[in-house]
Amino acid sequence: MERKAPFQASLAACQIARFVRTGRGLSRDEARSCYPDEALWGAPGACFVSIKGSDGSLRGCIGTILPTAPSLGEEILANAVAACSQDPRFLPVTPPELPGLRISVDALSAPEPISSPEELDPRRYGVIVSRGRARGLLLPDLPGVDSVEEQLRIACAKAGLASLQGVQLARFTVERYDGGEAVDAASAPA
Repeated sequence: MERKAPFQASLAACQIARFVRTGRGLSRDEARSCYPDEALWGAPGACFVSIKGSDGSLRGCIGTILPTAPSLGEEILANAVAACSQDPRFLPVTPPELPGLRISVDALSAPEPISSPEELDPRRYGVIVSRGRARGLLLPDLPGVDSVEEQLRIACAKAGLASLQGVQLARFTVERYDGGEAVDAASAPA
């Protein structure tokens, strides 16, 4: 997995700051004027937006396995709002928290079905486990996830599955955009 330039993370950070401050996100046109790179607006793309607190702990993470918007930029805008306000594991982000937050965006490749865990590598591939309507996803290259067994255990737990029996597996790669900068309310266009 290659770490890329942070403008995707900066777009997510601006969206989060705007939404937390005003309850309204950036429009596509506002976002495109601030971040005109065609890589954001030229094609659809699935992504996850992750928010970490000043201590490095997860503060929110929401994403899509397949694109749901006309462009990656619009997917980032929607997932940034969801990550800061709709992650069921956390209360919504508040304005006083903004300066300490760190944002990353993982743009996902299309999921590729695999036939066995031997085709996984937790540093290189994310994993999707599914059985019926139950589905769990785990991004690649996460701290503390060093084995395929641990990766699958966590993905199964996210899906509410007690075992791998009867599951379908898929893998994907990501391009991680880690801005590394704190979200600051002043960075969001008013």
